[in-house]
Amino acid sequence: MNAIEWAALFGLETMTVPAKTQLVKEGSVARKVYIIREGALRIWLSKDGAEITSQFFFEGKLVASLESFLSGQPSEFCLETIEACDLYVLDKMTFDELMRGDSEFRDWFQQYILDRFLYYSKHVLSFLRDKPEERYLHLLQNNPELLKRVPQQYLATYIGITPVSLSRIRNKVAKKKE
Repeated sequence: MNAIEWAALFGLETMTVPAKTQLVKEGSVARKVYIIREGALRIWLSKDGAEITSQFFFEGKLVASLESFLSGQPSEFCLETIEACDLYVLDKMTFDELMRGDSEFRDWFQQYILDRFLYYSKHVLSFLRDKPEERYLHLLQNNPELLKRVPQQYLATYIGITPVSLSRIRNKVAKKKE
């Protein structure tokens, strides 16, 4: 089952929020998990006053500041909508009940955690191995929808460069295609 099927099965509460809404703020404890029916979100952190995006989430995905949600510790991340979003909401108490009482949900969530770990591992390896242009080309090839839906300043921080550098890379890649 996917995240939206789980949300529908358990009759989770829904909410609609506009773009640029912070669902979790850095330093607060995450008390909810969200499943995206429609829209886009990002997780970012602040470093020296600059926002650094670590991941994007779209329809059908579960999203939270998981480290905070699972541990009860303050979040090191902000969870913010990029677009207006329709979300299913899973609170901590219901989540804990499902984890204790529903082995299918527990197995599904463990697979989700594994998938997220693998995603982050690949992302970190990309920063160690690839140049920014290679990271951009990888996005272009493997996730062109991301490039259409996410503002350039967020994409730039996601691949570890400034928006100006991203503009240069995009122009260079466009010229190679001509």
